Amino acid sequence: MAEISEAIAMIKKAESDAEQLILDSESKSVDMINESKINAENIINEAKKAAEEEEAKNTVFDAEDKAKKEAQSIAKDGEVNVASLKEKAMANVDDAASIIVKNVL
Repeated sequence: MAEISEAIAMIKKAESDAEQLILDSESKSVDMINESKINAENIINEAKKAAEEEEAKNTVFDAEDKAKKEAQSIAKDGEVNVASLKEKAMANVDDAASIIVKNVL
């Protein structure tokens, strides 16, 4: 009879140990899942930040490129306008010189 009660006690201890292992495993699983969620969120946030920084760099690069092209276009237009004004001014100088020569002579 003592052997049966010892066997029952051992079975109850084994069941208790198994239940504790299950509880410990569940707790560790929850901790691991939470840690994984946090790590995943951090990775996602870092990826978003990197993407935003890259997008910002591209936006700045595009704006700089557009500004350079616009500045070159304005410079070309300015050169054309200066040449045109110079040509008109020279024509006026020739006319003024002719008038002065006619009046003086």
